[in-house]
Amino acid sequence: MIAAYNKEHVGDTLMVIIADDKEVENKVERKGNVARVETIEGTVVAWNFFHISDYLPIEGVGQISLTEEQVAELNRLIKQAGFEDELVVDTEPKIVVGFVKSCKKHPDSDHLSITQTEVAPGEILQIVCGAPNIKAGQKVVVAKPGAMMPDGLMIWPGVLRGVESFGMICSAKELHVPNAPEKKGILELPFDAVIGEAFSVGA
Repeated sequence: MIAAYNKEHVGDTLMVIIADDKEVENKVERKGNVARVETIEGTVVAWNFFHISDYLPIEGVGQISLTEEQVAELNRLIKQAGFEDELVVDTEPKIVVGFVKSCKKHPDSDHLSITQTEVAPGEILQIVCGAPNIKAGQKVVVAKPGAMMPDGLMIWPGVLRGVESFGMICSAKELHVPNAPEKKGILELPFDAVIGEAFSVGA
């Protein structure tokens, strides 16, 4: 679940994205100050909450973290509007320290690699990476499915050249790290970085 807020550019609207719409046509049903966004097939992919400041104090710009209490209030607004759906609380960090356990060349690409990357104790994701400096044994920054990057890019599971990929191993530039090098390559962290710990982007 990705929650985003930008009053200056979007207005007093909280956007909650819960699934990848895969860039297909959507339909919107609005009831009062709540709008449900679905694919034509009926999969709910997002919610918009208008005039949200009348109901919740929202701090920050871009992706924001919602507490259990805030999600409960959003669910109250959904029910009050007449919808039967319910948002599920998700407080796990989505941009975290990872450890590249293995790395092999993609069989159908001369620049992609297939990694098995630990993103929490016992949680390993297969991630396809195009960085030239990726290798096994590195501590890296991983954007897990459900993450929003500083530039607004949302991360979802995908398929690269026929191989499933569940996240993105990030460069300093993608993370908006100050003075990030222009040279392509993932950001390598010190080896004492803790696997699964949240990485603060743009700082």
